Amino acid sequence: MAFDRSELDEMKQRWLDANVAAEEAGDWKPLADFYTEDATYGWNYGPEKDFMAVGRDEIRDLALGQEMEGLQGWEYPYQAWVIDEQTGDMIGLWRQVNEGKRADGSQYGVHGIGGSWFRYGGNFQFSWQRDFFDFGNVSALFLEMLTDKACSDGMLKRIEKSAPGDLPGWYPLGQAPVGLWEMP
Repeated sequence: MAFDRSELDEMKQRWLDANVAAEEAGDWKPLADFYTEDATYGWNYGPEKDFMAVGRDEIRDLALGQEMEGLQGWEYPYQAWVIDEQTGDMIGLWRQVNEGKRADGSQYGVHGIGGSWFRYGGNFQFSWQRDFFDFGNVSALFLEMLTDKACSDGMLKRIEKSAPGDLPGWYPLGQAPVGLWEMP
């Protein structure tokens, strides 16, 4: 099914604007309105775990709630987009940057780039999203911030809560209710 390019461009701009508002508020849950009722959103958490939220409610509560908890002060500026109007695939490439500064004045941020692969579902909503990021660099940065005592109290609570690796939405590899590569 082909989509009008201007509609996809408007979707992208709506998404970017809403992301900036979410970062400023430190609350990403309102982004759930950008997903269809039956959308899926997932990513890989390294060699043992995948994350998967199935449906708008899980996306709101788990992906945008639980998983973003404690990440206030982080920004995810998009660097570039690739949009395919024939399939509705939209790929946004972003960085992860923390408001904190190192002793040398440089900003904490993940070395490398991450991204989100979206499938547009019409009506200014996504039906599918998969994120990809460099888990090794994210882990190294979090360890550096812990060592430097640069984590906010919220981030420390988030790390402590997720350390056992058994939060809702977290699944052993290959056992999520929807596979990472399953498309609508």
